[in-house]
Amino acid sequence: MTTATYTIKKFGIESVGKFFAVFGLVWGFIWGLIMGLVVAAGVSSMGPVMGMQVLGLAGGLVMLCLMTILGGIIGLVAGVIVAIVYNIVLGATGGIEMDLEVKS
Repeated sequence: MTTATYTIKKFGIESVGKFFAVFGLVWGFIWGLIMGLVVAAGVSSMGPVMGMQVLGLAGGLVMLCLMTILGGIIGLVAGVIVAIVYNIVLGATGGIEMDLEVKS
């Protein structure tokens, strides 16, 4: 097997932003499930006192949706910022060299 050396000179800002957005959506969904269960359990335990048992389920679903959406938005913004800063650093340092193995 032979190896070839490649240099990364620039990352696509939109591409990195999309990747981070999808990662943020998944991470937000996971945290939304956890937070939704906590909110649903907490509010549901107060339901008999307040006479609103359904409020716990609604609060949990709202938290799930909110965390998923916020995770995607924050991921997109963070990805764009990371790509811009990374491109500035790569421009100043000349890039990242990688040795990749070429399969025949």
